[in-house]
Amino acid sequence: MKTAVIDLGTNTFNLLIRDNETAEVLINTKIAVKLGEGGLNKNEIAKPAFDRGIAALRKHKKTILEFGADQTYAFATSAIRSASNGNTFVKEALKECNISVNVIDGQKEAELIYFGVKQALPLPVSTSLIMDIGGGSTEFIIADSSKVHWIHSFNLGASRLLEKFQPSNPITTAEIKSIEKYLDTELSPLWEACADHSDITLIGSSGSFDTMAAMVQAAFPNAGYNPLNTTYTFEIGQFEAVAQKMLDFTLEQRLATPGMIPMRADMIVMACIQINFVLQKLGVKSLKLSTYALKEGVFFTLNETKNPWQKSLL
Repeated sequence: MKTAVIDLGTNTFNLLIRDNETAEVLINTKIAVKLGEGGLNKNEIAKPAFDRGIAALRKHKKTILEFGADQTYAFATSAIRSASNGNTFVKEALKECNISVNVIDGQKEAELIYFGVKQALPLPVSTSLIMDIGGGSTEFIIADSSKVHWIHSFNLGASRLLEKFQPSNPITTAEIKSIEKYLDTELSPLWEACADHSDITLIGSSGSFDTMAAMVQAAFPNAGYNPLNTTYTFEIGQFEAVAQKMLDFTLEQRLATPGMIPMRADMIVMACIQINFVLQKLGVKSLKLSTYALKEGVFFTLNETKNPWQKSLL
């Protein structure tokens, strides 16, 4: 049996199809949609973004049928759950594509990310802080090898911050300080939760962290990153050097940077500010990548006897 999972993210609509028996990945692809563009902080999906989203679902449906997937599950996160017309988008997805979208809250999104990360790498015995930077929200999970201690979703996605602050090109030092001040206040629950933990390892899941790893490898050929592996350990100094370039560069320079994915070139600035701030605030000395996130977490839950997800009838 083959299963397809669609992650309707704020920036990209991601599709993963696996063979259930062998766990072989048949295809793992994404379409840049930028669903939050022009409406994210107004809590709406703008018409051009709405149309791009439905068009992306049509393409993914075609791929799913070509691969002969037996079952399909679709999940929507921040942009759709927070939009006043999010339910309209869900209805249109069903009408136009026969895709039933499971709209999940931030807590459930974070749980699925945790299940995904656990499949990518063994969590250390000491405390791990899992960080997933989306377009609309950023999820944090405090966990160790045996259990989850704390979990929270913040409306601090890269697209949301970009739309809110609209920084210069390149961003200025004063603008960075303003964003950091905002993050410091908004993330106060995280600082309180981390106060009881020491020797924290930061694990970044997919997205911006994938892009940072690719750029680190391009800048430092002996860095050891292999995109075929499910995990990678950053050398903090190398990460910080590349992150600083992202803050110093114009959009045009970022687009020309080896390892950069064009659709992330504008948002990588906000991602770097967030990651740097968390590293410094918590004194993190170990930084890892998990290439697995929500989609892989969904597959984990499908192995359970009962799951709450609505299946699409394609």
